[in-house]
Amino acid sequence: MPKATNTDDPDAPDGVQIDLISGERMDGMATMEKIRMILDGVHDGNIVILEEGLTPDEESRLIEVTMAEISPDEFNGIEIETYPKSDTRNASLLGRIMGGDEPTAKLTVIGPANQIETLHKDETLISALVSRD
Repeated sequence: MPKATNTDDPDAPDGVQIDLISGERMDGMATMEKIRMILDGVHDGNIVILEEGLTPDEESRLIEVTMAEISPDEFNGIEIETYPKSDTRNASLLGRIMGGDEPTAKLTVIGPANQIETLHKDETLISALVSRD
C-alpha cells in the first residue's frame, strides 16, 4: 500500500491520501491480513475505501483490533461507514425467500476517527468531512 504523504517535508503535497482497494486485491487474503492492511493505512492518516467491504465477522474483528491499538497520544481509533451495493440479480420472490438477494459486496469507508466525520448516510450516499488533523 502506498505511504501517506510526509507532512514533515515542506515540499510534500498537502492533503489527505485516499487508498481505494479493489475486491480483487482483498480476495484470498486472510482476515488478519485485511485488518492489518486497513489499520496500517489508517495509522498513516489515510482514508481507506474498500470496493467490496468486509464480512460482519471481519468488521467485528477490525473493531476489536482497533480497540486494542487505541492510544490517547498516537491513535484515536477509526470511523467506519458501510452500505450495500444494489443487487438486482436475485430480485425474484423465490430469490428473496431463499435468502439469495442479500448483497455481499459493500462499499466501506474507513479513516482515522479524528480526521473523518460522517455528515450523512443513506442507502445510496455516504457524505463525510475529511480533515488533515
